Amino acid sequence: MADIPETIKKCAAMLKATKSDTEKFAALFMVTKLVKGKDCNASAKKLLFESIGFDFLKKLLNGKNLPNDCPPLVYKSVALSILTCFCQEEELATHKEMLEAIPTLVEIVEQADDDDCDDNLIVVSEAYSCLKSIASFEPGQNILIDSGTIAKMSQIYAAQSFQTDEALQLIVLLVNKFGTAAWSDDPKPFNALVQRISLDMETDHSDRKYDLCKILAAILKTCKREIIYNSLEGEIWPESLLKGCGDILKSKIGPKQREPTLHLIATTLQVLGIQWAFMNDEKQFYLLILQMAAIEVRMQMDEKKLETTFRNAELIQNCFVILQKCIEYLATDQLDLEPKEKQTTYTALKGAFNQVLSVLNRISNDKIKDTTNPKEKYFIRASVGILSSWLAQETTAMRPAIYKLLPFMFKVANESFEEFKEWRSAAGVKNFDPPTDILRVMLPAICHLVLEDEARKLIFSTKQDEVLLQHIEYYFTIAHYKRPPIPRAERLKRMNEPDPKPSPEQLAEMQNARLAIISMCNILMNLTVLEPKLSEDDPMFANLFKFVVESLPELKDTPDNLVLHGNLSVLGLLLLKQQAKRVKQNDFSICRYIQATIRFLWDAYNIDESNDPTALVVVIAYKKHWNELSELWFLGMQTMCGVLPAVPWISEFAIESGWAEGIVHLLKKVKIGTLPANVKSAYEDFLSQLVEVNTTVPGVLKKADALRVCRNHRMMELGKKLFGD
Repeated sequence: MADIPETIKKCAAMLKATKSDTEKFAALFMVTKLVKGKDCNASAKKLLFESIGFDFLKKLLNGKNLPNDCPPLVYKSVALSILTCFCQEEELATHKEMLEAIPTLVEIVEQADDDDCDDNLIVVSEAYSCLKSIASFEPGQNILIDSGTIAKMSQIYAAQSFQTDEALQLIVLLVNKFGTAAWSDDPKPFNALVQRISLDMETDHSDRKYDLCKILAAILKTCKREIIYNSLEGEIWPESLLKGCGDILKSKIGPKQREPTLHLIATTLQVLGIQWAFMNDEKQFYLLILQMAAIEVRMQMDEKKLETTFRNAELIQNCFVILQKCIEYLATDQLDLEPKEKQTTYTALKGAFNQVLSVLNRISNDKIKDTTNPKEKYFIRASVGILSSWLAQETTAMRPAIYKLLPFMFKVANESFEEFKEWRSAAGVKNFDPPTDILRVMLPAICHLVLEDEARKLIFSTKQDEVLLQHIEYYFTIAHYKRPPIPRAERLKRMNEPDPKPSPEQLAEMQNARLAIISMCNILMNLTVLEPKLSEDDPMFANLFKFVVESLPELKDTPDNLVLHGNLSVLGLLLLKQQAKRVKQNDFSICRYIQATIRFLWDAYNIDESNDPTALVVVIAYKKHWNELSELWFLGMQTMCGVLPAVPWISEFAIESGWAEGIVHLLKKVKIGTLPANVKSAYEDFLSQLVEVNTTVPGVLKKADALRVCRNHRMMELGKKLFGD
């Protein structure tokens, strides 16, 4: 009590001594002055709150059983004026009785009307202030979300009643706290709200336009993206956003207008994808946002102090999102650009990424590189991520500077990978997006870098090859979905239960993991081929081979896994060729691996699925992915030819499985002159190599009528090996 001013102690004593509501109400006028004074600290407010008694304030709010001396509105106004001050203190804003008043406060703002008198508008304004203060703390947030406040505030805004921007601010407070959990699975309320705000943003030409940009970005960021994306048919808000943002970017604007607009564009691209930029079937908006984002990055990162750059991190990161989406679309070659547009685009991107590279170089030599501040870490990772996206497309750019920076980029990426693993293993509800695995983002760039001698040296000298092995092992655990373990006590009871199906989120995660593994297979294949000595002797390659031979047979035989199956098969063959001297004939895991690899190579072609019973075709399952599988299949057949002399006992699998014989039977049915040259060559080389390494093969092939196949398809080399000249 010592820190409470005497005037407040006297006021508290007076309040406690009052004998009627009229006396207490009269004393409140003194409270309204004191509670706003600079001497009224948290302890003083608590004393006044307890002296008044919440029941009395509640009675004033409800306007029931009160003296007739004043209109009910005056009582309500005084109560809210005091409550607004009390709510600024966490202890009072989270007080049980204060939380119980939430429905009354919501009701006050719901009943607001533009035609109300000024006194009522003040009451509504005070009620919003109370609600926003209560919404700043967790207990109030939970009650507000559970009582459907977002839906109520949305209705208020849609009705365009008094002080509707206050309703939007309350929505933003709640969605920032609860993320996607703030929204139901029904997209209609969300679409209706965003529609209303988008139209306002498009048509408003005052500074409020930019406040609405901020609000829209906050709301879109937290939506249930898949549900909203699939509900857009008939919705016009994406078009309103495009028009509103386009109008802003074409106007003369300063930093205060650019920042919220770029934020909104970045968020919309994350929700709707790059196709949103082409809604009017023109490329102008796409080129405009690319140019604006590139220029902004260059301006914000241009030789400023690092502290200044980090202060503008959020703006720069929004520009990174825009550039990322634009670069990904450029890589699809769907954009028809004039020569001048191509030059302008390339110049803008090059200028931006030179600046990103420069800032990362300075960070790598500054103490800030070891920062533990989450926002600073996130900015560094985002910078590494966007530079990697550029390197994946611009495969020869800035090489000396990139080699210098690469160890730091790996360090940043590896830390983010560890954080991503921790996030996935953490128990509990995860409302927000996981931390980005920057190493996953870097994979397409590393695919190109491993082709360069200097980059490979850096990969091995920094032991990044070992991290890539951990990476592929980890992502395989995601791609290869397993039923969660059943507690021992329940196993008997649940023995005949069907395996639970993965959720849509898990399916998306599995697909992302497959794509990551495919990129890593590409990288590791190149390392194996381009560093033959290392891939023979280095323990990392031995461990990688062990992972492949143990994992491939476990992979479920599903259409979704076909491309992954092919990549692991061929990576394993390349490693087997290099590690041949270590391989043991009785190693059961290698036997299972070879069987799975033979299945991949064998199943690619048949004539059963052809309209012409004499035409060899790629099977339907493979045809869907043949762009990705074609090169793998030919490389697999070629590598198998290289493996057979080094590990001749593998030929037994080709005989026992019926594969060698099956190839002859298949080719026997193919019409003369229709067998593609590359397929003929692949089969002939493989069968010839089998003949070389296994003495039982000629008999098997001759019995299957190989002579006819050699004559029909002019397989001279195989014919010589089987039948002599």
